[in-house]
Amino acid sequence: MSWRAFIIFSVVLPGLAGCAVNRPLLSSDGPLFGHGGAMARAGEIMSAPAGSDTFAYDVSEQQAGPVVVEEAPVIPAVAAESWVDRGYADVALTGPKAVADSDGPYLLDSGDRLRIFVYGQPNLSRTYIVDHAGQIPVPLIGTVNARGLTTNGLAGVIGSRLGAEFVRDPQVTVDILQNRPFFILGEVRSAGQYPYVSGMTVETAIAIAGGYSERASKRQYRITRRIDGVVEEIEAPSDYVVKPGDTVFVYERFF
Repeated sequence: MSWRAFIIFSVVLPGLAGCAVNRPLLSSDGPLFGHGGAMARAGEIMSAPAGSDTFAYDVSEQQAGPVVVEEAPVIPAVAAESWVDRGYADVALTGPKAVADSDGPYLLDSGDRLRIFVYGQPNLSRTYIVDHAGQIPVPLIGTVNARGLTTNGLAGVIGSRLGAEFVRDPQVTVDILQNRPFFILGEVRSAGQYPYVSGMTVETAIAIAGGYSERASKRQYRITRRIDGVVEEIEAPSDYVVKPGDTVFVYERFF
């Protein structure tokens, strides 16, 4: 054999062997692209034999590149209102349970002065003040818890207990004669306790207390509020709505 024939034979023979090995892998019936293998050609759907738990999968719908998972926005409590304005109203907001509006029913608590009228029962119809424990003493039935109830709710409780053994079909109404007071402390001219005015804001409370002192800060305020028996502190702006029983604190200006 000449040296030229030897070189040609050495180059061609491995190529022929590679084709013999790789052709079944690349053919339509091979293990890579055949239906019996682990992969399928683009556009085909791989399906498992009957009775298998494997789900069908469309390879043609896959796209190259990493999968990007978009996370839900995290909303700071201090910026909750601005997030609502930007279209995230359906996202649950965090922060204190106290709200800056006056909507919702009025809930009774210590210091509220009530007028309770029981039709046909003058001895039961009188003025009551909710005590520090959130209760009122009603003749015949003893102490009744008023804290956290509406006026209608309290009337229902009193009527139910009276009707159980003392009064036949009692008709009870409850009215608020005077809301519990609010308190204002800090840099105001006359700190102390004042009667509550419906719909008042922090600015209104400061005006009732004689206005700002010379050292008062007019940027931020703190409100202490009892919510469901738990006392919470709220950093509030000047237009924040004050509720009965709140304590407003006006900070001192440091510059």
